[in-house]
Amino acid sequence: MKLINKTLLLLLALLSISCSKQAEKTQPNVVLIMVDDMGYECLSAYGSTSYNTPNIDKLAEKGMLFENCVSQPLCTPSRVKIMTGKYNYRNYEYFGHLNNLEYTFGNLMQDAGYETCIAGKWQLNGLSFKDSISDWNDNTRPNKFGFDEYCLWQLTKTRADGERFSDPLIEQNGEFLKRNADDYGPDIFSNYVLDFIERKKDQPFFVYYPMVLVHDPFVPTPDSKTWNDRENRYKNDTTYFKDMVAYTDKIVGKITQKLEDLQLADNTIVIFTGDNGTHPTIQSRINNELIIGGKGNTIDAGTHVPLIVYWPEQIKEKSVFNHLIEFSDFFPTLADLTESEVVSDGKSFYPLLTGKDYLPRATAFVHYDPRWGQNVSKYRNQFVRSLDYKLYPNNRFFNLNDDKLETSPLPLDSLSPEEQSIKNALEQELQKHPKWK
Repeated sequence: MKLINKTLLLLLALLSISCSKQAEKTQPNVVLIMVDDMGYECLSAYGSTSYNTPNIDKLAEKGMLFENCVSQPLCTPSRVKIMTGKYNYRNYEYFGHLNNLEYTFGNLMQDAGYETCIAGKWQLNGLSFKDSISDWNDNTRPNKFGFDEYCLWQLTKTRADGERFSDPLIEQNGEFLKRNADDYGPDIFSNYVLDFIERKKDQPFFVYYPMVLVHDPFVPTPDSKTWNDRENRYKNDTTYFKDMVAYTDKIVGKITQKLEDLQLADNTIVIFTGDNGTHPTIQSRINNELIIGGKGNTIDAGTHVPLIVYWPEQIKEKSVFNHLIEFSDFFPTLADLTESEVVSDGKSFYPLLTGKDYLPRATAFVHYDPRWGQNVSKYRNQFVRSLDYKLYPNNRFFNLNDDKLETSPLPLDSLSPEEQSIKNALEQELQKHPKWK
């Protein structure tokens, strides 16, 4: 009888532990993947005929595809905006830098009880402005921004010190990894993400994975036929861009497969996006339309990025959202998920994911002053846009359906009544923000 009682108590204890672990997992996990320099035209889910991205397409087939996600035109402006939910005129100071006083979505998720991790490209310590930024070499800054763990390129060492692909220079939780010419940076980052998910599978976790792919230099991947030729591993050639897109898709497949293997997929929100448009040397096709990359520029090809959200527990079937989303919206969406009170310039799209009432934003706003070299700073500007029209502070007004490249402003003296009404509304929206100088 005593043996039976002990066995019963043991079974009850194990059941209690199991129930408690399940209770801990009621909050969904979040994996936010942001590709570097990938416009919407690079995914077959959006109709691209230049590339094949089956793993990302699977997310879209079972999740929600956003047709009109508006980023900043360049990497750091987008990273600062997506991480803090603020327009750049509030907190963007230097290219490659985020002020230590900012509260990021890493802090937000950590404060909500999540285990947090960042892997991939950092570029937020201010390495190019060492004379002005005293803590540029502080390797704990990712921790201060809310990430328990990190595996990063360009944290305290510049690109000149070591690249991100073959023979990468990577800092991981305060230590430099040993370099090897046969190592491939994206494999190191993605494997770290997989390991983190494995280790944290019994607790809610937040992974932010700003990829180093598909940024130039355009070089071979381990799946490229020329990978074994070490001398060519850093010779920039746009013909390798297709291979880099394919490897991005392969990594996404590895992450989603890990979630499936651990039976975490249903309770994990996978968000896939890009930080800005594709590099201008890359030409791609969506059906018969040729799209030249617009990275750095405020035209559609510079700010039109993919956004796919996969969450089987809530999104039961494929859906397409045709209205606007902008990069300030991610922060309040995560705040909504965690029931956190935050101040943000964005609009949460969390209700949209859960099937609740959601009023789409009528406009998207971009303040863009990169402060980084003549090639991109010549495009510095502000704009406000609706789905179909776009207005700049200098009164240049465009119909985006007819003029994606913005080569022919609409003549202001012959606008239709509908166009004049739209322009008036966009003007009112612009007036909510600091006057452009």
